[in-house]
Amino acid sequence: MIQNNGIFRSICWIVFFSIILASWWYLFKMSQMSGLNVFGQSVRMNMMKMDAFGTLFPMWSIMMAAMMLPTMVPTLRSYEDLMKSADGTRIGWFGVIMGFSIVWIAGAAIFALLQLILLKLGLINLLGVLNSLLLASIFLIIVGCFQFTWIKNTCHAVCHSPFTFFLKNWRLGFSGGFFMGFGLGLYCVGCCWGFMVLGFVGGTMNLLWMGLATLLMVLEKLPQVGAYLAKPIGVTLVLIGLSIGARAINII
Repeated sequence: MIQNNGIFRSICWIVFFSIILASWWYLFKMSQMSGLNVFGQSVRMNMMKMDAFGTLFPMWSIMMAAMMLPTMVPTLRSYEDLMKSADGTRIGWFGVIMGFSIVWIAGAAIFALLQLILLKLGLINLLGVLNSLLLASIFLIIVGCFQFTWIKNTCHAVCHSPFTFFLKNWRLGFSGGFFMGFGLGLYCVGCCWGFMVLGFVGGTMNLLWMGLATLLMVLEKLPQVGAYLAKPIGVTLVLIGLSIGARAINII
């Protein structure tokens, strides 16, 4: 069937990676319009008002595509392994992507609302950066400590072993793929929400931070190394948070 041949498979992957590249390009253009360089530093006049849900939700949605779709590669490869042995289909493959994406689009709405609330409370500036070093240190310490929790361990176990999840929850067709992708998306949110929250520490339009967070999330999901990274990342975040907190206390 055409849906399973090599050419069609290559086209599907090209489209998938093109969406990722387009998302990063659009984020770069948004950063330029905001007057920022790749480090999230203001270098010219801000031409975008990031103070309304209508602006923040699209930004977070594109950010989710740029940062979270790369983490799906091991998952999609695992599904492809089952296309021969368990009657999986390319339409089911697309269903997995759609189910996963719906969860993170909902997540984008939540993060956009969170940014709007923090802005209204005066806790962040228009660039999405926390105004207080002490608050930034608290965010880092909380996310760092989360890396050691049962919730993180449970969600991470699923995220870095999607093949096992598919075997336990296998369903056919687009709806089956959507169901499994939706479930994986929920586990992914449970595993990675902290990295997204830390965007308020580095800046929600800081491309360098986005790239680093994406790399960490991708590495955490790799079956070969993911299990060994969560806790060292947690220790690092806590130490950075304590260091920033000490500086904040000295400033105060």
